[in-house]
Amino acid sequence: MNKLINTLCCAAFCLYCSAVTAEVLHTEKSLYRNIEVYEEEDLLCLRFGRYNGTRQSCMNLVHPELLEFNYTRMMMGALYLNPNPQRVLILGLGGSSLPNALRKLYPNLPIDVVEIDAAVIRVAKEYFGFKPSSLSRAMESDGRVFVKRALTQPLRYDLIMLDAFDQEYIPEHMLTREFLTEVRGLLTEQGVLAANTFSSSQLYNYESITYQTVFGDFYNLKDANRVILIRRNGLPEMAEVKGNAAALASGLKPMGVMSEWLLPKFSRDKDWPANTRVLTDQYSPANLLNTK
Repeated sequence: MNKLINTLCCAAFCLYCSAVTAEVLHTEKSLYRNIEVYEEEDLLCLRFGRYNGTRQSCMNLVHPELLEFNYTRMMMGALYLNPNPQRVLILGLGGSSLPNALRKLYPNLPIDVVEIDAAVIRVAKEYFGFKPSSLSRAMESDGRVFVKRALTQPLRYDLIMLDAFDQEYIPEHMLTREFLTEVRGLLTEQGVLAANTFSSSQLYNYESITYQTVFGDFYNLKDANRVILIRRNGLPEMAEVKGNAAALASGLKPMGVMSEWLLPKFSRDKDWPANTRVLTDQYSPANLLNTK
């Protein structure tokens, strides 16, 4: 009994120590969410929803170029499908991990970032090293509204990254067949789409069939998150993917993107029922389906 009490006390003490080591640097209630920036050990993190909210992004203070989250490393795998993008669109800024990493790799690459929350843009600039410029445009807009408007312009993108999340999940109007069809229209012929989703939720099958319906086959990379990788004119074979990975290895290594870890995650297996219902603007009950 004493041993059990000691164990519980030690566990409680460890939780207390973990709690007190986090130093909150900034809190803000924006129009869309509660925002908190905090420092814990060697990490500077952004989360939506105070205290027990979801971490959206973390930056390593000792090695700022290192991508802390596995999903961001998997998203960079999009470059294995097209290693020479000429223009990039990112929907969802968070702590700016993705635009910062791309800027490091491609100093002269035009990158458009769309973020609905002006407060998130301010926080990314003040705390996470995001530097808007003529080559790194930060636009305050709903992602789908931006895509619809962009379709009326001649501008197209070689790489589009979907990483727009609220405190729970991807907004439901950015999960549907209609939205993905609009996104497809913004891709060049060699254009690549990378989408960050969850690997385990009731939405998994619905999302999978919806992406397949719009784009056909895709590479399905899974860890705690699932990243979908697509090339508009058809997926490259693994020989081409591996060749691109080798060419990018030295640039991606400081970010923690290692081909020996990433390449085995490239799968084309269809692990969802073929008769799953497609998500549409008329049928997108994400609030009911998104339970882990």
